[in-house]
Amino acid sequence: MAFTTDIAAKLTRDASSNPQNGLAALWFQRFLAADLAVVHFFSRSAQPTAIRYLAIGVSRLGNGWIYLLLLPLVFWGLGWNGWHVVLLAGLNAALLHLLYPIIKRRFRRRRPYHVDARLPSLLKTLDEHSFPSGHAMTITGVLAPIVLAWPAMTVSAVLIVLSMGWSRIATAHHYPTDVIAGIALATALAFPLSSYALSFF
Repeated sequence: MAFTTDIAAKLTRDASSNPQNGLAALWFQRFLAADLAVVHFFSRSAQPTAIRYLAIGVSRLGNGWIYLLLLPLVFWGLGWNGWHVVLLAGLNAALLHLLYPIIKRRFRRRRPYHVDARLPSLLKTLDEHSFPSGHAMTITGVLAPIVLAWPAMTVSAVLIVLSMGWSRIATAHHYPTDVIAGIALATALAFPLSSYALSFF
């Protein structure tokens, strides 16, 4: 039995909703429960004070500050020719954010700390819904042209994306699948567009 988008959207709104009829729905509920269990694990990992502040700090960097730090880094690594990389990074972010609110409104997935009161939210959210992770999506989209134009940044970029993903789950703002979806969406859109655009420079 295949799920329609309507059924999937309905189920993702609340991982603790009543079980649906059918074997596929049962397995989907188990999947959502496992998704929530991972959030609990990451949330516990942020209980030590230093780790909690690290999770909060990385998440806040994803609100915009990290891009101000990346800007001079690009020009340092690529010189003034890095302007086209910066332009592409901004274009990727803009295009992704055109799709982002549409997807959010479509799925309307509740954030983990709304689903399970035992999960502490470590800071305020920028919007109501959870799926996909905008922080993971945006940082991946912005880093795409940087990595393509400056391959030496690849390992650092992967670490940045993983750190952002961890922080979003540890703060109980996202499920792992939210983060994966954000990264996948950005990868599918930003890398082909950036690669094509960079071929002209």
